[in-house]
Amino acid sequence: MRNWHDIRDELRNFALGLPETHEDHPWGESVIKVNKKVFLFLGMEEPTEKWDPTFGVKLLSETHGHALTVQGAEPSGYGLGKAGWVTVPFMSELPETEILLDWVEESYRAIAPKRAIKLLDGQP
Repeated sequence: MRNWHDIRDELRNFALGLPETHEDHPWGESVIKVNKKVFLFLGMEEPTEKWDPTFGVKLLSETHGHALTVQGAEPSGYGLGKAGWVTVPFMSELPETEILLDWVEESYRAIAPKRAIKLLDGQP
């Protein structure tokens, strides 16, 4: 099984490489934002008594259903699940990293302004 810290770092680094993104730490947790909107929840760096390592992404295509097939994955709390957000545990048997990066990019595209998506797609 891959080390969950390494996977988390890969998701974080990939997300921060997308146009107009930055990391923030509301609630003591790590999130990646485009402008002021979160597109990737990474939680805390270490598990606690109340928190197991997870990440959250917004998926609006058939990948939403695919993400929910990961053991322990569920629609995100606080009403976010109704808008397509999925919380996925790092400690589960996860798909290949490339698939997880696709999920991060899909979440980014669902949240990012059009100008940032054009930059991502290499358009002026």
